Amino acid sequence: MRLVVDGLASIRSGRPVFSNMGFFVNSGEALAITGPNGAGKSSLLRIVAGLLPASKGKVQLEGGDADTPLAEEAHYLGHRDALKPALSPLETLQFWQSLYGRPLRSPLEALEMVGLAHAANLPSAYLSAGQRRRLALARLIVTHRPLWLLDEPTSALDAASESMFSTLVEAHLVAGGMVMVATHAPLGFPCQSLVMGGRA
Repeated sequence: MRLVVDGLASIRSGRPVFSNMGFFVNSGEALAITGPNGAGKSSLLRIVAGLLPASKGKVQLEGGDADTPLAEEAHYLGHRDALKPALSPLETLQFWQSLYGRPLRSPLEALEMVGLAHAANLPSAYLSAGQRRRLALARLIVTHRPLWLLDEPTSALDAASESMFSTLVEAHLVAGGMVMVATHAPLGFPCQSLVMGGRA
């Protein structure tokens, strides 16, 4: 499987964000997207995820199911953790798994892997910022989707949680997955690099 981006351009509010973007990511590979604020890192991820339209160019997943849209082959994790405060971590993961389908592991197993099994039944409102981020990361591993699109995934994580995150990514890559990460921080796993410039 291969993600191919060809001639991609983005214009927001009449201003060019980036243009003529081209790269590919193969199964088992990670791509780190770096650059200053406003360079278009988040816009790029959101276009690949199908959340924003591209001004030009194309994004396609070669080797996937022709009847499955790219957006349904990708997990997108943005700046916000997308958690409902009243739901417990267990209920949150049960919801996401039922929405996404293709179960990979049980919600409780995923919570154990991110160190949140002890808080499985607490309302998410009681979680710290780092715990909420770990719960958001657990969404990646309850359902199988080959492409992970991650925007500053290590924000609010301590050193131990960053190591846990790297372990999750490495396991996904070993299984043939693909990862795109927009980041300002060093990553604890091997990856290619794409450096984006500032706004025109």
